[in-house]
Amino acid sequence: MFVPYGESVPDLAGFTLLMPAVSVGNVGQLAIDLMISTLNMCKIGYFYTDCLVPMVGNNPYATSEENSTELSINAEVYSLPSKKLVALQLRSIFIKYKSKPFCEKLLSWVKSSNLAKVIVLSSSHSYHRNDLQLRSTPFRYLLTPSVQRSVQNKIKSLNWEEMEKSQCIPEIHDSEFCIHIPGGGITKTLYDEGCFKEIPMAVLLKFVSEGDNIPDALGLVEYLNEWLQIIKPRCDDRTASALPWKMPTSWRLLFGSGLPPALF
Repeated sequence: MFVPYGESVPDLAGFTLLMPAVSVGNVGQLAIDLMISTLNMCKIGYFYTDCLVPMVGNNPYATSEENSTELSINAEVYSLPSKKLVALQLRSIFIKYKSKPFCEKLLSWVKSSNLAKVIVLSSSHSYHRNDLQLRSTPFRYLLTPSVQRSVQNKIKSLNWEEMEKSQCIPEIHDSEFCIHIPGGGITKTLYDEGCFKEIPMAVLLKFVSEGDNIPDALGLVEYLNEWLQIIKPRCDDRTASALPWKMPTSWRLLFGSGLPPALF
């Protein structure tokens, strides 16, 4: 599944994998874009898979004319050895009935690579929130049993809120409770597979609505940064605005080109 760009397969043992779910507002993918661009992560390979719609495009993180013509595809892997981070970026949607096989193959690669843990960045429809969720922070987290022991104390110190369970079958009072992530794409499948295969995994998500989701992506990477401390504030000010997130050049055309002057 994983194809390295070099002659040898990179040693990713002990690394933390950051990856998005293709979810509402593409918030997870935008957040991974911010991480790759800000940390200047280098491309180390790609996933050869029939589970995603094929696509090809220019380098989304181009910094000059020389590297702007490099091609990018639907599932690429980036690395930052100095911080023991590896990022998977997904750029297209799943082919019907192929999302679960993708999750299974991905987690098999995680195990064979001896990755320390997986962090999934995702989102969920804000209009599905209940009254309690409407009155609290829009961020939620989930932990698989394999990772709870090692990170639970840190998570508790941050006063984060765990994703609440809801009735598996609404309106039936004696129905069991389970996790629902409407609009979350493969998030629930990944989490369930992670629990079953004993993969150390955390899911970080935000309740959002479709639209300009750049602020949501910024909020999600700042939420992640509270935990991992990947980016330090530029000064003593620890507010979000003090963090030097770098938007990739491809975001200039996120909503298409500008209006032609001839219209006016």
